[in-house]
Amino acid sequence: MAANDRCLFCRIASGEIKAKIVFEDDVVVAFEDINPQAPTHVLVIPRTHISTLDDLDEEEAGIVGMTLVRASQIARNLRLNSEGYRLVVNHGEAAGQTVFHIHFHLLGGRNFGWPPG
Repeated sequence: MAANDRCLFCRIASGEIKAKIVFEDDVVVAFEDINPQAPTHVLVIPRTHISTLDDLDEEEAGIVGMTLVRASQIARNLRLNSEGYRLVVNHGEAAGQTVFHIHFHLLGGRNFGWPPG
């Protein structure tokens, strides 16, 4: 899917809107969340605009897979893997999705309870 000119995350990925970038390559951009829910809270997004998990198809499997690989690499780079971290994806408004561009919340630096929410 092409970039969406009105999508906040597409605009961050293109550099139109500034963010505290943690990592970027040709597939993924990761940046600090502006409303962190943990000492480390990074959003990991594919550059390709995919609105929700329901919009995924087999063509995007490689993109989403690489996004997950990059999330784990970022967690290691931030040294979150030794204590543990949480990787979250929200789908739909009822689950807390506020930007309709799939993204993973990489959270670390504190203990997390279960069940979440």
